[in-house]
Amino acid sequence: MKDLQTRQPRSLFPELSELFTGFPAWVRQWPAAEGNLIRLEDRMEDGHYVVRAELPGVDPAKDVDVTVHDGQLTIKAERTESKEAKGRSEFSYGSFVRSVTLPAGADEDDITASYDKGILTVSVAVTEPAVPAEKHIKVQAAS
Repeated sequence: MKDLQTRQPRSLFPELSELFTGFPAWVRQWPAAEGNLIRLEDRMEDGHYVVRAELPGVDPAKDVDVTVHDGQLTIKAERTESKEAKGRSEFSYGSFVRSVTLPAGADEDDITASYDKGILTVSVAVTEPAVPAEKHIKVQAAS
């Protein structure tokens, strides 16, 4: 008689983590708990790291928060909108967040942010990181 292996019964509803098993690692780390993601593009331009984020329909003075801490630039936004017409009202709202790692040499004290036509632009000055000079250590022989 063959040895039979006992299989654990499986639920019809697999664990949430099992649903992403076949996907690349970046999918499994999707920051869904942080709110909706902000669409953005980033690039180097004239010695600055520039991030452009799509944030239409927000008041940048009230609804947008840009922070930097330990090499992480974080953009948070909150959108609320309500419309009323002929006895009917609609509203929509949501929070959005996105963090990016600043490149080496980024100056966290030299950051500017501007908002124009639904696009938030954050510019961070980047200096060429100093390459440390080669240092020779004298090896001493034991006596």
